[in-house]
Amino acid sequence: MRTGGIPDPPPEIPDSVRDAARDAPDHWLGVVDPQWPQDRPPPDWAVVGEWRSDEEGDVREYRANPRYRPSGQVLGWPEPTDPVDAAAQRAATGYGSVDEALVVLADAEVTVVRGADGGRLTAAGSDGKPVVLLFTSPAHQFMSPTLIHETLPAGELVRELRGSHASLMVNATAAAPLVVPADSLPVSTPPRDEDTARSTDGAGSGTVAAPAAGTSAAAPDTSGQAPWPHTTGRTP
Repeated sequence: MRTGGIPDPPPEIPDSVRDAARDAPDHWLGVVDPQWPQDRPPPDWAVVGEWRSDEEGDVREYRANPRYRPSGQVLGWPEPTDPVDAAAQRAATGYGSVDEALVVLADAEVTVVRGADGGRLTAAGSDGKPVVLLFTSPAHQFMSPTLIHETLPAGELVRELRGSHASLMVNATAAAPLVVPADSLPVSTPPRDEDTARSTDGAGSGTVAAPAAGTSAAAPDTSGQAPWPHTTGRTP
């Protein structure tokens, strides 16, 4: 990047890069975003930039990666409050997907505000359709505590809203709020009574299975890591 036509100075050389340069002279050494898991090869967009080591193993030239996607950790976002918040942050920064966030949300407990009619408090979206505000952590609850809050499984809420064309606004005050159609959550549908009666061994009950466990990306544990501990190398 340039400021007023003057190139930005290179970042401070991490100790991990100096160590890698001594072990790999005459290489380009990539610095990997701290949120990327160290046990997996990083994609191009998770590499912050590259340092060049000379033939003596000293660090010389630096070049930034224009395709780099900074993670929430690098952007200075707050630590996620819960698995849904973490999945939403990953989706917003490109380190995960919205589908993965929906899988996590579908298995979560959520809090909603009760409306005057006893139903869920809704607002009007920009398209005129109803939007239900929900929260996955008290840290995101901006409504007055004098209002009645109820906690329930997300799947139960979605089943209540089926056919309403409502959207869910998840953690509106979070660094990465999530707005999704309620019908997009992959929740199972309870079997009908007649289907259950016809079933003699538990099979063929008509239940629509939720996605298998393990389809959501787990947030990497970055506690105790140095700011840029992970490097990758290649020859010029």
